[in-house]
Amino acid sequence: MQFEILEQSWLFRGLTAHQVQRLLSDIPFFTQSYEKDETVFYPLETADRIGVILRGKVQSYKLFPNGNQVNVTIRTVGDIIGPAAALSVQGRYPFGVAALEHTEVLMFRRDSFLCLLRKDPRLAENALSEISSITFMLQQRLELLSYHGIDQKIAFYLLMASKESGKATVPIPGSMTKWALMMNVSRPSLYRELKRLDEQGLLRFTAPEIQILDAPALEKLLRK
Repeated sequence: MQFEILEQSWLFRGLTAHQVQRLLSDIPFFTQSYEKDETVFYPLETADRIGVILRGKVQSYKLFPNGNQVNVTIRTVGDIIGPAAALSVQGRYPFGVAALEHTEVLMFRRDSFLCLLRKDPRLAENALSEISSITFMLQQRLELLSYHGIDQKIAFYLLMASKESGKATVPIPGSMTKWALMMNVSRPSLYRELKRLDEQGLLRFTAPEIQILDAPALEKLLRK
């Protein structure tokens, strides 16, 4: 087990690899590997596991009765998956989670995870912070998906990211493909709309970042 990887995790933030190793010395855990498109958690499955991604990345998604699928979030190395569901009264995963590439996850059973949190108050604080951040992110994601136009989705994301950073230049989150998945649109459609907004002078699209040139115009898009 490479405990140095866990230093990158939100759960073990502020701890050294040696401290992590000592904390896990008497806590049951196991490592699970998943290939691309393999399911990690099924929708509405009993939420009895909490994972920390050691390698790769996963996509959470929501399936609807009409067959539509909405991509919710992408989680990568160091991120925690499943904590809110496993610690909830309902005890079920509200979303499905699937691997986007070869992925390895450090898994804890619910009771083992709770024992781990009791061992060090820093872990409990980190876990609460991460769950709160995920909840806030999902609220923003819900608002993003409420917009139908790709130009509106772009405008909302850029304005929110700019507000959080205090900067007019916003980095593309990972890659165009990853951003398209987050927006639940195709990559070519996202690219075309960015070029159109660039030509209209609302932004300057120079991958891997986007500069907001006309924030009031982007805000107007959200009200149309």
